Amino acid sequence: MDILETGKSALTAILANRLRSFLTVLGIVIGVTSVILLISIVTGLQTFITNQIQGLGANLLVVIPGRIGGARSPGGVQANRLVYADAINLRSKLSSQAHISGVIQRNATLKSGNKTDKGTAVFGVEANFPQTVSITLNSGRFFRDSEQQSSRKVAVVGPTVKTNLLLGANPIGKKINVAGIKYTIIGVLAPRGSIFSFDQDNSIYIPFQSAQKQFGIDRLNTIYISVNNSSDIKNVQIKATKILKKRLSEDEFTIQSQEQTLSIISQITGVLALALGGIAAISLIVGGIGIMNIMLVSVTERTREIGLRKAIGAKPSDIRSQFLIEAMTLSGFGGIIGIILGIGFSLIIGRFFTTTVPLWSVALSFGFSMLVGIIFGVAPAIRASRLDPIQALRYE
Repeated sequence: MDILETGKSALTAILANRLRSFLTVLGIVIGVTSVILLISIVTGLQTFITNQIQGLGANLLVVIPGRIGGARSPGGVQANRLVYADAINLRSKLSSQAHISGVIQRNATLKSGNKTDKGTAVFGVEANFPQTVSITLNSGRFFRDSEQQSSRKVAVVGPTVKTNLLLGANPIGKKINVAGIKYTIIGVLAPRGSIFSFDQDNSIYIPFQSAQKQFGIDRLNTIYISVNNSSDIKNVQIKATKILKKRLSEDEFTIQSQEQTLSIISQITGVLALALGGIAAISLIVGGIGIMNIMLVSVTERTREIGLRKAIGAKPSDIRSQFLIEAMTLSGFGGIIGIILGIGFSLIIGRFFTTTVPLWSVALSFGFSMLVGIIFGVAPAIRASRLDPIQALRYE
C-alpha cells in the first residue's frame, strides 16, 4: 500500500465520522487559536511600547529615583531623593552635550464649566521639555522660559482632556481649573495613545515652578537627558552618573538609556509571551489526548476492517501508517483552522489594541499541533498494527 492510497483511506475514514472528527480536533483548534492570539497581543504590546519609547527620542537618557533591584526602605519603597537642584547641576555641567529637563508629576481633578476630568496626570515641566523629549503639538504653543520662571498659570493639554472637558475645536485661550487653580490653555498636544492602560493623552503640562508652588512638591519624578550626538550617549551617561554620585548614593538613582529600557521591556514581554503561549499550549495537549482516545475507539470499531486488510496482504507497517496519518490529518486540520481563527481574532482585537502576529508563532503553533498528532497517534497506530488477523476477522 503506497502513501497516496494510505492517505486516501485515512481521509475516507475521517469523513465517514465528520461530527466526531470535528469534536476531536476542537481541542487542537482552541489551542492553536489561543497560542497565536496571546502571542499576537503580547508582541503587539511590545511593538507599541517600543514605538512609544523610541518616539521620546533615540538619544534619550532617563534618570529615575532609586536603583532598579536596589535596596529599599523598611516600608518596601525606594526613597526619592532627586531634587530640582540635581537637574540644574546636570544642565550646568552637560549643557554643551545635552538638553536636560526635570519633571514632577501628580494626579489632579480638572474642571471646565460643569465638566470634570478626574485622575488627570499633571506634569510640571521646564520650557525646554519639547526639545528634550520629542513631543509635538496639534495647535498653539508650549510655554516659554519666562513664563516658567515667573510661574505663569498657562497649560498645554492632551487630546483626551480637550474631549472630556468639551473644550471645543479650538480651546486656545480658554481657562480650566486644575486642582482649584485656573490655568489658561495655550497649546494642545498631538495624540500619543495609551500604554499599560495609561492614557497618555489624558494629561496636562504646566510650568515647573507653577506645579512646584501649587502642589508643594520638592522631589523630581524624572530627569530627562537628551544627548545631542548619539555617539556621546555612553559618555554622557557616565558623566551624569559621576555628577549625581557626588550628592546621591548609587542606590538612590538609576540612569537608563533607551537601549537598556528596550532590552528590559523585550525580556519582560518575551517571558510573558512564552508563559502565556505555554499555558495556551496545554489545550493542545488536551486536544492530543482527545485524538488518542478517538483513535483507540476507531481501532476497536474497525477491528474487522483491519483483519480483512491484513488477510489480503496489508503489512503491519501499512496499518500503522494509516492510523498515524489519520491522527496527523486530524491535528493538521485543527491546526489550519486554529491559525485562521487566531489571525482573524487578532485582526478584530487589533481595532482596539495593537496586535502583531509574528510568523514564528504561526509556524510554532502549527508545528506543535502536528507533533501532538504524531505523539498521540502512535499508540493507537501500534495497537492497530499488532492485531491478529484471524482474531480480528472473528471480532463482533
